[in-house]
Amino acid sequence: MPSYLEAAKRWIQNLTELGLLLVALFVVVHILFGPSTPFIGGVVQHLLELVAALGNAGLVGLIAVGIILWLFQKRAA
Repeated sequence: MPSYLEAAKRWIQNLTELGLLLVALFVVVHILFGPSTPFIGGVVQHLLELVAALGNAGLVGLIAVGIILWLFQKRAA
């Protein structure tokens, strides 16, 4: 694979890892300081809405969660 594609792949992987770390941080800050925390409350609220939508989708939601988990495990390997 050309070096520029490898560099782009590494950059996207690092950006994704940073995003996941930020989401985890936002959840912890939301738990500690409540939903009124600027910006963070909105991010966590959107995450909760996503989880609720997947939960309401029934089997389709379970399949979507399975695919998402498979993608994250594949990336970590």
